[in-house]
Amino acid sequence: MKLLLSIFIVFWFQVYGQQNDLNGNDINLWPYPQHVKLDEDYLTVDPNEFNIILKASGKCDLLEKAIQRYRKLYFLEDCSLVNSDVVVDTIFDGVIKLDVNKNVGKLTNVTLEVHQPCESEPYLHMSEMYSIEFNQQITKIFAETNWGAIRALETLSQLIRNVGKHQFIVNVTAITDYPRFAFRGVMLDTSRHYVPIREIQQNLDAMAYNKFNVFHWHIVDDQSFPYVSEVFPELSLKGAFNAKTHIYTKEEIQNIVDYAKERGIRVLVEFDSPGHTQSWGKGQPGLLARCYNKGRPMDSFGPIDPSQSANYEFIEKLFKEVITRFPDQYLHLGGDEVDFTCWASNPDILAFMKSRNITNNFAKLEEYYIQNVLDIVKGLNKSYIVWQEVFDNGVKIKEDTVVHVWKGDSWQKELFNVTKAGYQSIVSACWYLNYISYGTDWPNYYACDPQNFGGSEQQNKLVIGGEACMWGEWVDGTNVISRTWPRAIAVAERLWSSKDKKGMLEVSPRFNRQHCLMQQRGLRVQPANGSGFCQCDYAV
Repeated sequence: MKLLLSIFIVFWFQVYGQQNDLNGNDINLWPYPQHVKLDEDYLTVDPNEFNIILKASGKCDLLEKAIQRYRKLYFLEDCSLVNSDVVVDTIFDGVIKLDVNKNVGKLTNVTLEVHQPCESEPYLHMSEMYSIEFNQQITKIFAETNWGAIRALETLSQLIRNVGKHQFIVNVTAITDYPRFAFRGVMLDTSRHYVPIREIQQNLDAMAYNKFNVFHWHIVDDQSFPYVSEVFPELSLKGAFNAKTHIYTKEEIQNIVDYAKERGIRVLVEFDSPGHTQSWGKGQPGLLARCYNKGRPMDSFGPIDPSQSANYEFIEKLFKEVITRFPDQYLHLGGDEVDFTCWASNPDILAFMKSRNITNNFAKLEEYYIQNVLDIVKGLNKSYIVWQEVFDNGVKIKEDTVVHVWKGDSWQKELFNVTKAGYQSIVSACWYLNYISYGTDWPNYYACDPQNFGGSEQQNKLVIGGEACMWGEWVDGTNVISRTWPRAIAVAERLWSSKDKKGMLEVSPRFNRQHCLMQQRGLRVQPANGSGFCQCDYAV
C-alpha cells in the first residue's frame, strides 16, 4: 500500500503541479483517465524498435497474449496521409505540424511492471488501476494486477499517434488511472434474434477498447433457447430457432468465456424465470403453467408452474451444469415482467395457493417461486443479480444480492429505495440502446449518472455501476455492432471516468476520435453525430 500511495502522490504532483499541458481537447483518450498530463514534448516511436518488457510475478499467459494482441493495434496506418512537412493525423481529423524542437527522444523499450501474481478469472472489485510515465528518463507502466495492465495497454494504444507514413509519436505522458465503478457492463440479448459467435467476439473487442468489464449475456428468452444443455438436450433441440445452426454449444460458450477473460471481461449469464420462458417449455414438458378458460384447459401456457416440485429439481440440475460453463461468481436470475394471467386461471395452482395460505396474491406466489430458486443458487455457492421486480415484490433476498434497476420512469426513486434497504445495485434504466430515434442521442446517455438519485454517501457506495442494454427485437448479427457502437462508449466513460467529466464541448471531439479509431480497428460502427466522415471509412 505504501508503494501505491507513493506512486499516486508522484503522479498527482505531475498532473496538478506542473504547467504546459496540452489543451484538454488534444488529450484524445477514451474513457478519460482519472489523472492525466500530456506535454507538447514528444518521443518518436519506431515500430521495428518498439518493445514491451514484462516484469511480473511468475508467468501470465493472459497478459502475454494481451501484449501480442495490442502490438497489432499500436501502429495502424491505413488512414495516414502525408504532405511534405505537413502531417495529417486522420484520427484527430486535423492538421499537425510537428515541432522538431519538441522531440525529446525515442520510445523504444517500455517496462510493464505488474505487482501481484497473475489472476486467472476477472471478478467484481478486481483492481484495474494502472499508471503510465513516459519522458526522457522513464518509460514505465505500472499495474497492481494483470487486469490493470490490460487497461493500460489499451490506453497506450490510444497514446501512440500516427502522424504520417511510418511515423509515430507519443507525447510526454503522466497518467494515474482507475475506474469509478467496479461493474461496467454491456448486455446483449441473443434469444429474440440469434447473434453469431463472430459478432459476439467483435462486441467483446469493442468493450475492451472502451474498458467495459462485464458482458451480460441474456442467452435465452421466450423466443428461443439456443443454449445447448448436455443434461437437458431437448431444450435447444426443440427451443432454438434452428437446433443445428442457431445454438451455442459447450465449446462455443467456452470460446466466448475465454475470449472475454483475455480482455479482462467477465461473462455474466442470465437465465430469466419464471417469466420469459416460453421456449423452455417446448423441450421440458410440465414446466410451464397451463392456461385455462372458464375451467377448461387451453393449448397455451404461461410462466413456469411454481406449484410443481419437479420444476425446482429441473432448475437445480440445469444450474449445476450452467455454473460449470460460466465461472463468474454471479448468475443473473431475471425475475422481471411475470404475467399472472395463466396462474390465476389454473385450478391446480389456485388449490396450491390455498394450501399454502396464499390468498389471491400472485406476487406472493412469484415470491414463493423466486425464493426457491434463490435457495438453489445459494446452495450452489453462487451470488446472484435480479431485476428490480424481485425487490419490489418483497422477496427475501440475501444481503449480497445485486438489484438491477431498469424501469426508466422512476429509476431514481427505485434506486433510492433499493440502496436505503442496504442492497447493492446496478443501473440500466437510462441506457437502453435498443431504443433509437432520428438524430444524435449519445449525449443523453453521457448525461445519465448512476449516483444522481438523491441518496446519501453510503447509498451512493452501494451503486456498484451499470450497463448498456441491447435487446434483440430488431438486432441480429447484421447490425448488432453498428447499433450498439459507438453509442455505448458514452456509457463507458460515464462508468469509468470522474463524475465531473460532463462538458460536451470537450467530450464531443474525443467521442468522434474514438468512433473513428474503432472504425480503423475494423469494427463497423455507425455514425453518431450526423454529417461527417472518418478518413478510414474506406478501410472498413
